[in-house]
Amino acid sequence: MNIGERLFVGLSRFQYLLREVRHMAFSELHVQMLGRFSLRIGDRELNDSDNRSRKVWLLLAYMIYCRNRPISQDELVGLLWKDEEGSTNPANALKTMFHRVRSMLNQINESAGRTLILNKGGNYAWNCSIPFTFDAEDFDTLVKVAAAAPDPSIRLEKQLEALELYEGDFLPKLSTEPWVVPLSAYFHNVYLQTILDVLPMLEAQSRTAELVTLCRRAVEIEPYNELLYQYLMRGLIAQGNQRGAIIVYEDMSNLLFSNFGIMPSDETKAVYREAVQTINERAISLGTLREQLKEPGTASGALFCDYDFFKIIYHAEARAVARNGDAVHIGLLSLTDESGEELPKRSLERCMENMRNLICLNLRKGDIASQCSISQFILMLPQANYENSCMVCERVIRAYCRQYPHSPATLHYSVQPLEPNA
Repeated sequence: MNIGERLFVGLSRFQYLLREVRHMAFSELHVQMLGRFSLRIGDRELNDSDNRSRKVWLLLAYMIYCRNRPISQDELVGLLWKDEEGSTNPANALKTMFHRVRSMLNQINESAGRTLILNKGGNYAWNCSIPFTFDAEDFDTLVKVAAAAPDPSIRLEKQLEALELYEGDFLPKLSTEPWVVPLSAYFHNVYLQTILDVLPMLEAQSRTAELVTLCRRAVEIEPYNELLYQYLMRGLIAQGNQRGAIIVYEDMSNLLFSNFGIMPSDETKAVYREAVQTINERAISLGTLREQLKEPGTASGALFCDYDFFKIIYHAEARAVARNGDAVHIGLLSLTDESGEELPKRSLERCMENMRNLICLNLRKGDIASQCSISQFILMLPQANYENSCMVCERVIRAYCRQYPHSPATLHYSVQPLEPNA
């Protein structure tokens, strides 16, 4: 091949690559790492729901996040195989991994693999000449722009734009990676600070629909922050949806109790009472009230209720016992391991859920039950003497052991009479 032929081939190849780059430029790449990991060009998308190797997604995410610098082979080998025995040929193993990444990228654009990932002097680099959007970076920028805005309306507008981008925590499927952990914590904290700054402004401006939408998403991302639930409940009340606010309170109460053994704060209870008190703002008939008070569905087995409600029922029964002398006993069911110590959290949650279902099935229709700690249930057994109450507890335990013979839980019970209110 003479010089002219070589120049022609070289020029043709350059023109071909130029067309590819231009094509890529017109089809902007969109990268999402908040809530999930995805890449999109036009109507083609890759996301981490694809059952590909975790290492493939890890390598791609790291290349994108560290796109402003070349990355050495040693750094990438340490990233991918830090906890594994060293490969006899790590450079070749890394090449194989990049081949898999490039092949995956080609699914969103036939030239994406070789265009987006470059080799530079033995290092690897992301091609920063290809324009793309990156949700985590855009989120952070919008929050900082909002913080610097002197106009409150502009600040709120930019904060709302930022919150719209935050679909969940940073790279959730790679959340245990050492480089991801601090970034995930950072973005999560910024999100929480931002939404807690935004919600009072929306509430003050009566932008209730926006507030409720933001709060519903927020309690999924941050399920243990009571302030978010308070704003959500007040928003639902403002919309006239008191029942929705009550449901939110009950769900939150169960979540806090099952995970931490605590009840909602007084501030949250106050919002709940507001919902209860305003559910019927106009005078209504006794017949309507009876319909509202009916238990939904077919009532069978024990009534299972929130511990706060159990205490109210207990006080009512204590008054009744003082008046008529009926026999009412209280039973306590406790779950431990074989040595009497607390079960591991995950095992305990599963065992408590199983026990709850069996309690509802094996107690009488007039009995009442509630979870009173992270590992205990309290039972109210009306019209039952001590012996019968012990038999009820033993029946529940036998049913549990029959249905869950391999359960790690050991069950104990105690029974005492309900003391009449003096």
